[in-house]
Amino acid sequence: MSDIIKVDKVWKEYMMGDVLFQALKDINILVKEGELSAIVGPSGSGKSTLMHIIGLLDKPTRGKVFIQGKDISTFTDNKISTLRNEFVGFVFQQFNLINKLTILENIMLPSIYARRKLNYDPKEKALYLIKRFGLVGKENSYPNKISGGQQQRVAIARALIMNPKLILADEPTGNLDSKSGNEILKLLKELNHKEKMTVIIVTHDQLVAKETKRIIQIRDGEVVA
Repeated sequence: MSDIIKVDKVWKEYMMGDVLFQALKDINILVKEGELSAIVGPSGSGKSTLMHIIGLLDKPTRGKVFIQGKDISTFTDNKISTLRNEFVGFVFQQFNLINKLTILENIMLPSIYARRKLNYDPKEKALYLIKRFGLVGKENSYPNKISGGQQQRVAIARALIMNPKLILADEPTGNLDSKSGNEILKLLKELNHKEKMTVIIVTHDQLVAKETKRIIQIRDGEVVA
């Protein structure tokens, strides 16, 4: 398997008043294509900062990030934005759906911002994902009219609409009851096992982490295991 992500000697620092805060300290991580991994740590450990850097939402203070062997520090902001839209699909704890858009419109949303001509019909793909994830009949519903578990399935469908190489899930079960949470975990594991998608789950929950094949433990901004 080839490398999909390499985080090389990455630091992230902020000034908080007169104090220098080090959110990440000399992080080195290699993620192979097709891995199912968890980044685990308590609140304030730096795991969300690391997720933002891997997901191209933020840049390191020092060090480099390589995506499929390419050093993204050489990329323009526009090129990073395009790569983020096409390379990574995000799934968030709070779902981050837009209540004034229908389920179908929410799923199709990333395709509207595509910088290239897509070689498939986004609406057709969205309807396929709706059927696949058991959401038939909800196409014209709004997010606040469906359950939390259904909202998270919509979020996963939205994450898949651009055919990303990576699914980055931030506490994907955090706002769900245990039954719905288990269903979402099963869905993410299926995407990894059946479609060989690279999936990284960011979580503080050891039970969720144990469902993955590799655990990256982070504490006080450092990888400890």
